[in-house]
Amino acid sequence: MKFVAYLSSCPPGPKNAHKHEIIKNFYNGVRAVGDEAVLTENPIPDPTADVGFIQGWINNNPSANRYTLLRQQVIQTQQRNKRRVLVADSNMFNYIDGNKKKDYIRYSFDNVFPTNGVYFWDNPDPKRWEQIQRDTGVRLKPWRQNGRHILICTQRNGGWSMAGVDVPTWLEKTVNEIRKYSDRPIVVRGHQGDRHHREYIDRRKYSLSSNPLITHDLNNAWAVVTYNSSPGVASAIEGIPVFVTDPNPQISQAFPVANTNLADIENPKTFERFEWVNKIAMSHWRTEEIKDGSAWRHMRVYV
Repeated sequence: MKFVAYLSSCPPGPKNAHKHEIIKNFYNGVRAVGDEAVLTENPIPDPTADVGFIQGWINNNPSANRYTLLRQQVIQTQQRNKRRVLVADSNMFNYIDGNKKKDYIRYSFDNVFPTNGVYFWDNPDPKRWEQIQRDTGVRLKPWRQNGRHILICTQRNGGWSMAGVDVPTWLEKTVNEIRKYSDRPIVVRGHQGDRHHREYIDRRKYSLSSNPLITHDLNNAWAVVTYNSSPGVASAIEGIPVFVTDPNPQISQAFPVANTNLADIENPKTFERFEWVNKIAMSHWRTEEIKDGSAWRHMRVYV
């Protein structure tokens, strides 16, 4: 089996050094297992790769820079040859410490959405979730029966997860829909990677969070509303009812435990979460497991 890891799928520089380490560590883990591994800065995809490894996914304009263009080309090459793409993405559990812990990374084959991606969770092992709890301090809390405000978490405007939907327009529409059913205070938490989110926040209708950690905004929250993003996972783990508004809600990692109708905002449904959180845990692997090949041994059976 030939594994090709593309260093050029993410930008250079100190800010992205940890991303390059992820790629190098996985390359070493594949070698430790005994499979052929290639670490390359070549901006041209290798058509002979059984698995092409990239850091991050593509946005609505992947040709905007050479890094996302390479990701697109790797994806297209692997799909054309009916072979796998391995994607490194964000840790769904890192909300607990404000993204300071980068030890665990989420991986999937072929896509970052659960509708099309393979997350290695066909037979979830509860021991993995138990390990993540020990390592991170994350705990599955009982569903909350009280709370004051409704927290809306926006996503990066123009980001790939919005699929072309304009965030300011979505926010305005969402607030207006909530107001049909609830007069609770609304707090908006802008995406930390969207430098312009303060420009489209209407403080006459809701307040803008300035908290560095989402856990602060979850304090005393009645419900959390997202389009399809990872704050829904954090909210469900913390026991706060989640609403996903994406017309195709299945692409959200929180969908199995989320409400989809804002008309239920005052009477949200709650869900059994044990199977869901055990599945999510199966796609998260820490650095030492990447380096020694443990993660690859688990994933390679899906190739």
